Amino acid sequence: MTSLPLAGKSALITGASGGLGLHFARLLARNGAAVTLAARRMEKIEAACAEIEAAGGTAHGLEMDVSDAHSVTGALASVHRPFDILINNAGISGAGPALALGEAEFDAVVDTNLKGAFLVAQGVARGMKAAGSGGAIVNVASILGLRTGGGVAAYSASKAGLIQLTKALALEWARDTIRVNALCPGYIETDINRAFFATEPGQALIKRIPQRRLGRPEDLDGALMLLVTDAGAYITGIALVADGGHLVSSL
Repeated sequence: MTSLPLAGKSALITGASGGLGLHFARLLARNGAAVTLAARRMEKIEAACAEIEAAGGTAHGLEMDVSDAHSVTGALASVHRPFDILINNAGISGAGPALALGEAEFDAVVDTNLKGAFLVAQGVARGMKAAGSGGAIVNVASILGLRTGGGVAAYSASKAGLIQLTKALALEWARDTIRVNALCPGYIETDINRAFFATEPGQALIKRIPQRRLGRPEDLDGALMLLVTDAGAYITGIALVADGGHLVSSL
């Protein structure tokens, strides 16, 4: 019997109460990892963990606000073994014209998407280094960190910063066998955005994607698995795009 590629590994997924975070947690659990789902709302995490365990996986919940250093430190201190894998998925969008963007909203986006990713990566990497085990960190960025659009100033800035942070951490932590990469999804259909993409502006956006369709969460599975398994052992410091060709569409 062939063993699962992540058997014996432990993984932390932030922003895991729903959406892509929960999808990634299910994926890693199916491939053998013991997954820890982190988010601010424990009731949603507990339901997700129960679902994963009912399907034969191993899952635990962890209450964490990634934008709060004390919350991150306290949550990680309650875990009694280092993680082998971190999926830095927690994020918020923030949208609207830059001239109407308030300081508090800008700070919230950057604190969650950029500072939060750094705080969690730093804490998890300390555990990896102390154990001498190395590991894989995947920061979930976006194609909007590579090419921007209207009304997403804070979000684009935070994701561009996350991509550059990924490269900086990859450089610093390579000798500790800690790989750090960014996954940059294009437009992925979820419960949150499905109604928008059914509208005329949403349909117009889809027509600008060369594959002429939205991505599905499972379209990210191969890229994520490459970055967290030994198949990607020599890959670090990259921004891996999965967007149906959106970034190479003509201007």
